[in-house]
Amino acid sequence: MSRYDSRSGDPTSYRDRRSDSGFGGSVRSSSSSRRDYDGGESPKKFDVDGLTPFEKNFYVESPSVASMSEREVEEYRQRREITVEGRDVPKPVKNFRDVGFPDYVLQEISRAGFVEPTPIQAQGWPMALKGRDLIGIAETGSGKTLAYLLPAIVHVNAQPILAPGDGPIVLVLAPTRELAVQIQQESTKFGASSKIKSTCIYGGVPKGPQVRDLQKGVEIVIATPGRLIDMMESHHTNLRRVTYLVLDEADRMLDMGFDPQIRKIVSQIRPDRQTLYWSATWPKEVEQLARQFLYNPYKVIIGSPDLKANHAIRQHVDIISENQKYNKLVRLLEDIMDGSRILIFMDTKKGCDQITRQLRMDGWPALSIHGDKSQAERDWVLSEFKAGKSPIMTATDVAARGLDVKDVKYVINYDFPGSLEDYVHRIGRTGRAGAKGTAYTFFTAANARFAKDLITILEEAGQKVSPELAAMGRGAPPPPSGYGGFRDRGRGYGGSRPWS
Repeated sequence: MSRYDSRSGDPTSYRDRRSDSGFGGSVRSSSSSRRDYDGGESPKKFDVDGLTPFEKNFYVESPSVASMSEREVEEYRQRREITVEGRDVPKPVKNFRDVGFPDYVLQEISRAGFVEPTPIQAQGWPMALKGRDLIGIAETGSGKTLAYLLPAIVHVNAQPILAPGDGPIVLVLAPTRELAVQIQQESTKFGASSKIKSTCIYGGVPKGPQVRDLQKGVEIVIATPGRLIDMMESHHTNLRRVTYLVLDEADRMLDMGFDPQIRKIVSQIRPDRQTLYWSATWPKEVEQLARQFLYNPYKVIIGSPDLKANHAIRQHVDIISENQKYNKLVRLLEDIMDGSRILIFMDTKKGCDQITRQLRMDGWPALSIHGDKSQAERDWVLSEFKAGKSPIMTATDVAARGLDVKDVKYVINYDFPGSLEDYVHRIGRTGRAGAKGTAYTFFTAANARFAKDLITILEEAGQKVSPELAAMGRGAPPPPSGYGGFRDRGRGYGGSRPWS
């Protein structure tokens, strides 16, 4: 029997799911009218006639939204940097009441203290609730998790309850354990009033508790690809009931080499599902995957589709030599350490451990997190960092995305990352949810190939570009090794007082 507010009657029956738009209707009518990403015939070839129809179009435009003129809609989108693509794009909503969420969802929103929808929510919620496939491109910290989770809760509540042996109704794929855990925390918080059960499936921990959750039956599964495939092949779960699929941080999943696993998983899901595809960037690989998985999608972009950094983050780039890094790090910590959380990024696990060990020997309260540590240790380190008991945490890129720790005041790139996308995501761990933040980056001659694009990111965000970095961007050799120091901070570093 469905939990959806408007549903009633025989618990084994289904309402007529046809809709005027042709989406969210019965399996047969919706699948036959579908078109793929390019507008051609859908590649979904296998038969859907034997599959149980399901509900997926829940959006009813409120009178206040319907009364918005096209000019008002355009002005709102421009003001909030919302760009949309697709057919019959719904108007954005300005407040939570306009979305048409059931009361139990609105109560959770109110309890969370949210004032108004973020841009991705304002435009993404109507799109997702209409049952159409959706591409959302927005930077981290934009509120995209709730942009797909709240419609997912509505979606689950409209479906028949799980029968013994059923797999989940909603599947969220995430690239890292940390992101998966955070998504589940939000799912638990907002799904509790509906008695929706969720579980988190990821590697690095014993399978037993995860298997038990799956066997009891859960409506929402948040998973990393490898462990989910393991569970499927061991027959601990199946994806036959999945009608709402989310790929979160698709760009990161491709960066981590999950393309084959994603394809294997998606091949097991019914073809008339609703798919929501989220990415912070839009490289060709991400677009190609979207073309294969999504059909007649909406697309919403928050801000520019070009790579850019959060403008709330003050960025400092210090050109130094490799052997200067540790001493400069200590001097920087002496200057900024005020009990606030400081996140330091390294390229390697070994480097992470070495620097953490040295910092602790020098009296700094530092812990490290990376992929070689057990999940229990990673969870403990993260909890110590979140609580402020160990305000300095070193990390590899395992923490660059999906790490949602409030009040990270400083990010330090001890090693420059392997791509500009990772640079943007690393520094995006600060300056979240409207707060201000500061990022410091050590930039060496080995990183010179990134100088030109880094300058573009700095200039777009209104940051100062040092003459030395500008020269490197033009192809000039780096300055002498004795140079270095965040001179624009007004503390004399790098000029009259070298750190090392």
